[in-house]
Amino acid sequence: MSRGLEPGDAAPPFELPNANSDGPDQCSLSNIITDIGCVIVFTCNHCPYVIGNESRIECIASRAREEGMGFAGINSNDPDNYPTDNWEHMLKRGETMSYAYLHDATQEVAHAWGAERTPEFYLLDSNGIITYRGRLDDSPRDPSLATTSELSDAIDALLADESPDIARTDSIGCSVKWKV
Repeated sequence: MSRGLEPGDAAPPFELPNANSDGPDQCSLSNIITDIGCVIVFTCNHCPYVIGNESRIECIASRAREEGMGFAGINSNDPDNYPTDNWEHMLKRGETMSYAYLHDATQEVAHAWGAERTPEFYLLDSNGIITYRGRLDDSPRDPSLATTSELSDAIDALLADESPDIARTDSIGCSVKWKV
């Protein structure tokens, strides 16, 4: 059974509204990806794994920018059944984010990519090929207990023009909240 896009797959394009007022109103994958690559994270407003890791997500976004890479978050959760994930709440949260915060209201992007959890990270090279998919590390609740750093290691490999030792992990977090 397919679990969506995997390392080696080309990421499909998208264009979504941006809740971060510091960026463009609409943002596409081609706006985000650089000649080095980018990180796309499926995220949301209410997941305790996302909330508990926001500072670490900001750190990885900052590192991506420092390395010349793009970074964006996509919220695909159903805003009707999860009102804290609606556009108005995204606008408020977007004020505190240093990266584009995109709204996948139709959930088409999440379906196309096969997003399963929040947070779930996809690292793309400059050609839009996924080189890593999965978690930040093995301890989403307590960073002091992390014994791995898969996303950071994958970024190191991408910058060295190598394949990561670990290209796929299962994300740890809340499930994407699908529309019924």
